[in-house]
Amino acid sequence: MSERGRVQNTLLVLSSLAALLTTAQAQADEPAVNEMVLKECLVIRPVGRSGRTPLHTDPIEAEIVAGRWKPPSAGDSVQLTNDSKQSWESATAKDGALQHAALRGGYLYWNVKCDTDRVVLLEAAGHSLVYVNGEPRVGDPYSNGIVRLPVLLKKGDNDLLFAVGRGRLNAKLVRPTASAIIDTRDATLPDCIVGNNDKLWGAVVVINADTKTLEHPFLDVSLDGGDPLRNQLPSIAPLSVRKVAFSMTPQAAKSNKPAVQLELRAANEGKEPLDTAKVNINQKSPDELRQNTFVSSIDGSVQYYAVQPALPVADANKAKFMDGPALFLTLHGAGVEGRGQAAAYGRKEGGYIVAPTNRRPYGFDWEDWGRLDAMEVLDLALKEFKTDPLRTYLTGHSMGGHGTWHVGVTFPDRFAAIAPSAGWISFATYAGGMGRRENPTPMEAMLARAGLPNETLTLKQNYANLGIFVLHGDADDNVPVDQARKMRKELANFHPDFAYHEQPGAGHWWGNACVDWPPLFEFLLEHKLPDPKSMPKVDFVTASPAVSATCHWATIEAQVKPFEPSSMQLRYDSKSRRFSGKTENVERLSLDLAHLKPGEPFHVELDGTKIELSDWPEKVTRLWLRRNGDKWEVGGRPDPSVKNPQRGGPFKEAFRNRVVFVYGTKGTAAETAWAFAKARLDAETLWYRGNSSIDVIADMDFDPKKDTDRNVIVYGNSDSHARWQELLGDSPVQVKRGSVTIDDRKEAGEDLACLFVRPRPGSHTASVGVVGGTGLSGMRLTDRMPYFVSGVAYPDCIVVDAQSLTKGINGVRVAGFFGNNWRVPEGDFVWK
Repeated sequence: MSERGRVQNTLLVLSSLAALLTTAQAQADEPAVNEMVLKECLVIRPVGRSGRTPLHTDPIEAEIVAGRWKPPSAGDSVQLTNDSKQSWESATAKDGALQHAALRGGYLYWNVKCDTDRVVLLEAAGHSLVYVNGEPRVGDPYSNGIVRLPVLLKKGDNDLLFAVGRGRLNAKLVRPTASAIIDTRDATLPDCIVGNNDKLWGAVVVINADTKTLEHPFLDVSLDGGDPLRNQLPSIAPLSVRKVAFSMTPQAAKSNKPAVQLELRAANEGKEPLDTAKVNINQKSPDELRQNTFVSSIDGSVQYYAVQPALPVADANKAKFMDGPALFLTLHGAGVEGRGQAAAYGRKEGGYIVAPTNRRPYGFDWEDWGRLDAMEVLDLALKEFKTDPLRTYLTGHSMGGHGTWHVGVTFPDRFAAIAPSAGWISFATYAGGMGRRENPTPMEAMLARAGLPNETLTLKQNYANLGIFVLHGDADDNVPVDQARKMRKELANFHPDFAYHEQPGAGHWWGNACVDWPPLFEFLLEHKLPDPKSMPKVDFVTASPAVSATCHWATIEAQVKPFEPSSMQLRYDSKSRRFSGKTENVERLSLDLAHLKPGEPFHVELDGTKIELSDWPEKVTRLWLRRNGDKWEVGGRPDPSVKNPQRGGPFKEAFRNRVVFVYGTKGTAAETAWAFAKARLDAETLWYRGNSSIDVIADMDFDPKKDTDRNVIVYGNSDSHARWQELLGDSPVQVKRGSVTIDDRKEAGEDLACLFVRPRPGSHTASVGVVGGTGLSGMRLTDRMPYFVSGVAYPDCIVVDAQSLTKGINGVRVAGFFGNNWRVPEGDFVWK
């Protein structure tokens, strides 16, 4: 790290605590304080409204955003938006835990007195977020017990404010055992396979409990007593946690050992070890249930999927599997791990059971990064097990049943048949999502459009060519059977090939049979995808090409109106060599010509436009078409600078392509402290929700000319971020102190939060996302915008003021989508 970067790191902690940064060394000589446990505290019942929506109301957060919040006393009241009040009340935790009705959506305040400045580990569970002396840190809403955060306490009073949603909070502060700690409680580890000595990947959490950056540490990894393998780790920001990847090479495995020991040693070059840890890795034979790890292309993190190996094929059935074994992709329910999902199935003749993870047991409901995980694992498994791509099937239970509906409708050409069990349809029908309202205001309609990929029923026509088996217990008290019955009714209107079974008297989980149901597997294996080269028709609808663009030999490259349904109904007649059909809301389209005989003429009739192609070049295997008014014409491959399936928005799509978080350091000390704290919070949140590993670096240490195909998230504005001009100088959206300008229109105020996405200069595929504000109030307003929550969506650009915390959607100044050229005039925006 440069000397300038070191100087900037001293600003990472709240400016008011800057003088404390020299105290870490002295702590080693102080008397040990083992822990401080939650006891006397204050609680307040819910004061606002939230849910799976892009906006929420919260008068306490409004005070924090405005910089007016003060520690409460018992009896203090908070004015609510409906003219009523809610008051703080005293409570006493027992053994560090408090269960209280106020904690079902309310807050808990804990005052911690400290006799000196010190770094401690906050171990808490049950909360969605905590402010530690004003800094937001990730919570543990599912009480997984994996979150241990290094925090800096000051001498005297320290304020811990927890937002709690599930009725219970556990919290304590623990003295760290070292300045850098290997934490194995959230390790992602492979199974060692007897006879396989290929390199394996693992990941473990490293806690930097120091006020300085842990620069370029390494991790020595030894498996089963073998020689250690040195792994260079990324730098870890001050007072941060990061899950780091490492590789290892198994020694010749011994079949009689159920597990081998993994030894980890973290250190800096030329120094004594920082920490050591040991953990066991399971050892399996090739025909046992196992988990495989891999490095994800989404964010560079280590993920896993579970595999139930196929049984050998009997001689009588070898013809069915002559092109390779089948692959059953199975999606787990909420709170279930991928390995537990795969374990619920018996081995199948000629078929691999493969269970991805959705990134976590709750993850993203198989949407957003969960959907990406499912498809990434599918591609890996097809390659690893050499399965027949025409015999790929999709199934899942509960949340995984919803995932089956969602992934199946999004990628209908990837599966021969699907089989949801106890699945809910969409967030709008089951899980409290926003959905589309009747008679919405223009702003409501705009925000709802960004969530179109979540709307299963809007895309239901994609099920037409999929075999579907619906399984549900008629006494399900978790996912009501009405969800299955509604889908049966919807399918009956157009679908020629679905089966439906309600199990009498069965609840939500009625044993492994509710996933490993013989008739379900018999139904799946009756189906096989057609060879895409001989597929005579394509009927497909998408919410956005950036989510799903291709079906067999046709691709929707761009929409006329973003995030409204775009569809194509196309036919190919091999005798007449004619493509024909119609489209809706499609601006650009491409056709794969690989199945045509090279050099022979063919023609296209699309939406009434006839195009003759008599001298088509032999080596050109794709036809690009573009709309010109109400006519279609042949065009070349579009310039990659325009919106396309690889880069088309909306805002959340910026968090992929091995994204890096770059925080601004050129503003005031308070702005720099916010930018770092917010980038760290987002990295922590993606770790907790998505098992991710994100680079968090200062703007002065970021080189825009390197790794240009990685996405970047910019934290700050044009006045506070040193790389703004290089990354966003030509953007039509400009954020600075006091205003946001969108093209030639300005919105003024110190409390404006702005999220938007743009193409990254110098790349054909990468994007730049912005999390910024026009002042400290606007910056703080982004802290709890829930863009990592599944079912919550934002368009390409949104500007919100602090009134949104009391007035909801009335606090949105502008929201919309850029045009296909990434400009505003050709886009679709709604202004307040």
